[in-house]
Amino acid sequence: MKLSVVIPLYNEAGTIDQIVQRVRDVPIEKEIVIVDDCSTDGSREKLQALRGSEGIRVVLHDANRGKGAALRSGFAVVQGDIVIVQDADLEYDPRDYAKLIEPIIEEKADVVFGSRFIGGQSHRILYFWHAVANRGLTILSNMLTNLNLTDMEVCYKVFRRNILDEITFRENRFGFESEFTAKIARRGYRVYEVGISYSGRTYDEGKKIGWKDGFRALWCIIRYNCWH
Repeated sequence: MKLSVVIPLYNEAGTIDQIVQRVRDVPIEKEIVIVDDCSTDGSREKLQALRGSEGIRVVLHDANRGKGAALRSGFAVVQGDIVIVQDADLEYDPRDYAKLIEPIIEEKADVVFGSRFIGGQSHRILYFWHAVANRGLTILSNMLTNLNLTDMEVCYKVFRRNILDEITFRENRFGFESEFTAKIARRGYRVYEVGISYSGRTYDEGKKIGWKDGFRALWCIIRYNCWH
């Protein structure tokens, strides 16, 4: 099976070369789809050097629209059998791909969530209140979806490509995580969760998600679970 790695990118000039190389190093047949969401820090110029490289496709937004919008642009051009979302920073390790796609390859799952809170993988210790908010949002999501996830907000979401033919996503920013979870639960897909490593970064290092995104996630959990 071929893997499509979708990388939404906004102002990650300091990490984009490294993450692309790490994805390339994974010994799995794959394509890499990078969607630049109108970066202004030199990221776009770095992508010019990657355009035309074997196995890499670059999509450029002419305005900043958000992570969810960037993912939709990437999903529209993927050609693999399995799709995985990969952030452009270095918080998530592509070496986890093999175990993330295993339940799908073995015909056990249609969707796999990574989890920063299960398994014996290493984790950088950072913000207490971020962890509290994450767990709270996950619990509320679980109550409405009847799933038993430990990390709904995780970046690593892996799924069969044909799901994109059955579900339309609408959220432009980080509300995508809540929307994705609600919609895959509503359709009754087989869901697995796999422990992953995590090396979170601080706001000084470029972390972008904030308290407003938390409130949006809360609204999206209610909206997409209670209304179509």
